[in-house]
Amino acid sequence: MKLLYVFACLCWIGGVPAAVSGESPAGNMPWSQRVAKAAVARWSDGRLGPGAPPTWTHDQAAVLAGLEAAWLENVDPDYFNFIRASVDPLVGVDGSLPTLPPGALPLTDFQLGEQLMLLYGVTQDQRYFQAATTLFNRFAAQPRNAAGGFWQSGKNPNQMTPDGIDEAEPFYADYAATFHRPEAFADITRQFTVVQEHLRDPKTGLLHQDWDSSKQERWANKQTGMSAEAWGRGMGWYMAALVDTLPFYRQGDPGRAQLLNILQTDAAAVVRYQDGKTGLWHQILDKAGAEGNFPEASASCLFVYGLAKGVRLGYLPEHFLENAERGYNGVLKTFVQTASDGPVTLTGTVEATDLGGHPYHDGSYGYYTGEKTLANDPKGVGTFLLASTEMENAQNAKLGHDMTITVDAWFNSQMRADPTGREIYYHYKWDDWSASGFSLFGHIFENFGGHLATLYSEPTDAGLRKTQVYIVASPDNLAKNPHPHYANAEDAAQIAAWVKAGGVLMIMENDTSFADLDHFNQVAEKFGIHFNSVLRKHVIGTQWQMGKIAVAGDGAIFHHPHTLFVKDVCTISVTPPAQAALRDSGDILMATAKYGRGTVFAVVDPWLYNEYTDGRKLPAAYDNYAAGRELVRWVLEQVPHA
Repeated sequence: MKLLYVFACLCWIGGVPAAVSGESPAGNMPWSQRVAKAAVARWSDGRLGPGAPPTWTHDQAAVLAGLEAAWLENVDPDYFNFIRASVDPLVGVDGSLPTLPPGALPLTDFQLGEQLMLLYGVTQDQRYFQAATTLFNRFAAQPRNAAGGFWQSGKNPNQMTPDGIDEAEPFYADYAATFHRPEAFADITRQFTVVQEHLRDPKTGLLHQDWDSSKQERWANKQTGMSAEAWGRGMGWYMAALVDTLPFYRQGDPGRAQLLNILQTDAAAVVRYQDGKTGLWHQILDKAGAEGNFPEASASCLFVYGLAKGVRLGYLPEHFLENAERGYNGVLKTFVQTASDGPVTLTGTVEATDLGGHPYHDGSYGYYTGEKTLANDPKGVGTFLLASTEMENAQNAKLGHDMTITVDAWFNSQMRADPTGREIYYHYKWDDWSASGFSLFGHIFENFGGHLATLYSEPTDAGLRKTQVYIVASPDNLAKNPHPHYANAEDAAQIAAWVKAGGVLMIMENDTSFADLDHFNQVAEKFGIHFNSVLRKHVIGTQWQMGKIAVAGDGAIFHHPHTLFVKDVCTISVTPPAQAALRDSGDILMATAKYGRGTVFAVVDPWLYNEYTDGRKLPAAYDNYAAGRELVRWVLEQVPHA
């Protein structure tokens, strides 16, 4: 499936000649997709060098994080398959991690844990869960300094770095949130705060690269233990870790407020040192004009990513997006080179920077500025993909700013045991990444700036008061849930009152064998919508064409042609104020209604669940995900302005 939208500033950048740098002669393909495709072609076997053995490396993790972000944008199965091909050789059939040594690990070895979480969530393959659990349990064996911070590695005793936070904490938090380990969040918060306490320069507000709590290293300040310079990529990874870890915190966790404050403080410091002419950030952040210093690509991409994602998620004020835009334009002009035949080269990334070791790296200004930059370095590719996916959504994210999109878990309250034995809600839920989930649908809403929520109780006035969009998908019948919560007259009245006051209701029904129509029609009929107990679009096996719907792209909701796929659906009848929004062979499959200040959208199938949006099952001609973007935009546009 191809997502055909363009971030406007990519079409022409500062008069740069075509096919030289910064411009995309491949037409309207976003930069994230061009570079992701180039990465998959360059490293076709999932490894970063010809004949390279399967290893857990920081470079590999950086590329896979970028490809995951690209997959979430256009669900190209090549990206997901690349991630799986990269990780599978590192995981035994029993979920073991045979390439990892016993005992303490360098923090870089934890970074690929995020891909284990992705692969488990999508495939539900137990070996990925077992591998993620094994890796999570290794945190207990990690040596710590006196302040409780993890050592960067066993070969660097007592040392702690900002980039080590990104290598460990997003996975630490993801696993803890997913598999019911809330006690871990106090430790996760501690890792961030120890870095702040010992690596922040009080004069500049910037983080320096390393802290030796023993103060024994030659590069360490004898009073503070801090290294001498503020290395750009190190602080960039730390900012990326903040925006990637915060989403896993519960609202009431005190650590969440601490991390938000840290992010806002760091963002204010970082933009003070953004180059006024190029928009970029330098290898040494606070010495832009010093001899030998240079703009560095991966640091610039990470700051663009952290600032833009922080704004999109509501963690940072909107004015920081201007800094992200200037930074991204600078990256495109300075570091992106294209040839007439289409290949993309990313320049300007420092390969590696660490202190101590053999030969000894003394942390001096000359050491940092003497480091060489590479083209198509994996860290540069990965961070560019992160920055690009954020910036390609930055303008969209303004539409849903401060909106809450709530999915129902009352009328559809199906539960299953997760690998820990805990009963969890699934089936059309935001945090369900398996075939039955709405995680990709939720990602679209998040890309438009929306905040996701779940309502586990009846939709009363109190439960819906802070919600702008409420989604009910496939309400349970007895075949799917032995104890269904059938809709009743009071539910219909409460929901209708909420819509009348300005709410946007999405009803995503199913056919009668999979869902309750009779009871939920009490709600739908408030708006002139009736779901008919008939079966249409019955698909046998892989005869996909039986579920095909051709969308012309000239309607109020869909402005571009699409080929949709639905399977085993009912139909809709309408009376005023409802009207048909999509017909197929004479049947109404989508309808809308204006009701007071609010809007209702009804469809005969929850067609945006992962099985039919993630790009792995349907033929490429079907573009449910791209059509879902248009639907989400239309839905958010219906929310009344205050």
